Amino acid sequence: MSKALIEDIFFNDPESEWGEETALPATDRELLILTQKLSGFEIPIKVFLQAVAIAAYDCASAFRYADNYLAILQNKNKHKRKNLFLLRSASDFENN
Repeated sequence: MSKALIEDIFFNDPESEWGEETALPATDRELLILTQKLSGFEIPIKVFLQAVAIAAYDCASAFRYADNYLAILQNKNKHKRKNLFLLRSASDFENN
């Protein structure tokens, strides 16, 4: 009785977070889109191959992986630019 109740709650409720999600592998077109997305940035080959390996099993997860990596990469670049700007501003100030 309890097993039937648990299955009814978790697997038949469309609003449940615990419901089963179907992971679909990426199609050739989706792999091309993923490749184009990652080719716009200088990334290690390991990151690209990892994204492709994830896409073989779950396309949505591969895109999330790529988006997360690119977001981290862009945040690192923003911090580097701020530091360079501050260093440049400080040296210009000393020369005056």
